[in-house]
Amino acid sequence: IWVFLLLAAWFILIPASGTRYQANWESLDARPLPTWYDEAKFGIFVHWGVFSVPGFESEWFWWHWKGQNPPDQKCVQYMLDNYPPGFSYPDFAPQFHAQFFDPDDWADIFEASGAKYVVLTAKHHEGFTTWPSSYSWNWNSVDTGPHRDLVGDLAEAVRNRSLHYGLYNSLYEWFNPLYLADKKNNFTTQDFVLKKLLPELYDMVLSYKPELIWSDGDWEAPDTYWNSTEFLAWLYNDSPVKDVIVTNDRWGAGCYCKHGGYYNCADKYTPGELPKHKWEKCQSVDTQSWGYRRTMRLSELMDLPSIIQDLVQTVAMGGNYLLNVGPTPDGMIPPVFEERLRGIGAWLEVNGEAIYSSKPWRIQTENATVPVWYTSNSKYSSVYAVFMTKPTVYTFHLSEPVTAESTTVTLLGNPEPLRWAPLHPRGLILLLPELPQTPAQAWILKLDGVK
Repeated sequence: IWVFLLLAAWFILIPASGTRYQANWESLDARPLPTWYDEAKFGIFVHWGVFSVPGFESEWFWWHWKGQNPPDQKCVQYMLDNYPPGFSYPDFAPQFHAQFFDPDDWADIFEASGAKYVVLTAKHHEGFTTWPSSYSWNWNSVDTGPHRDLVGDLAEAVRNRSLHYGLYNSLYEWFNPLYLADKKNNFTTQDFVLKKLLPELYDMVLSYKPELIWSDGDWEAPDTYWNSTEFLAWLYNDSPVKDVIVTNDRWGAGCYCKHGGYYNCADKYTPGELPKHKWEKCQSVDTQSWGYRRTMRLSELMDLPSIIQDLVQTVAMGGNYLLNVGPTPDGMIPPVFEERLRGIGAWLEVNGEAIYSSKPWRIQTENATVPVWYTSNSKYSSVYAVFMTKPTVYTFHLSEPVTAESTTVTLLGNPEPLRWAPLHPRGLILLLPELPQTPAQAWILKLDGVK
């Protein structure tokens, strides 16, 4: 391990003809984000692990049952009612069978959703790895449970469909003795980082070559404890994915919305104004959990119009949208989640040019005849006005676009130009056609030749 880390540090220091990033935030934060990420706009998040087996409350079940003080009584009672005395959380692992997991089926669903990247949990806070980590003996998906390399199997299927592949990795582990010892020492020691976390991270990158690392579980300790800047310098300078890798901002206490690649800031983050830095909103179809829940109810799930509205507003504000689903422990994506994903894809098939590779327009939203959100796309030299409320009249008023004689307006999915007239000093009024029925309840006007 020490030789590996010393070699990594040496590679960071050797000169090269290209840009070399130093192990400090000023240097690392100056790295341009690889272009594929901003162009992609929409990705799928997958939370899957041992926590899927109890499937109760959330992926934080182990902590709520055995970590927090006092414990969550609903979790305590769930165990008393359903499992024998002495049953421990690691006893769930052999029941994580994944016997129906078909990575090609999953990848087909993700492709049909219109997503351009997929992020799978390689290791959540429970410490269980969904790949055969040699640093997680008997607590990984090959040694126990599925006896499969879940990360590797899904990687092949996703990449065969030309989707980008990313991995979620929690820095901390709730009950790892090495981590708990470092924590007891007020993070003045780094046994967990040097003997477990970093060797495992290097191994994960070298083995699977992810194009995105979604870091999490960082908030209890500063980035200097995690050696985050040293790892990122290696990742950006010398790793096999140095030219394509994208990272988020969860690399230590105080890093949120400040350091790293793009910013997550907080789960389900929505900015109040157009951010100056690239960001991502992670959202879950199940509003109560990221992992699978046996008790989820339809009323607790986002419906398709809500998802499309969230996606549109995120993209209009310059963000990417990462939508989560939690598979069952036997490896199935619940049909209600599949329905939502395929519904998004059907809408994007008609309206995708307003989303993919788009940029925020000079105005992000306005209260027109109904509320409207704007995007723009230089590839088509177009501005798009997205509305998610069906107007009660056929005339539609937009106050922000500046028109010219050459301006044309169409409804995506209908090539016929719409009749319009200019307003002064700017804006236009147009005649809407009969709007097509769509389960997404969202329509887009394409405006060419406007400023």
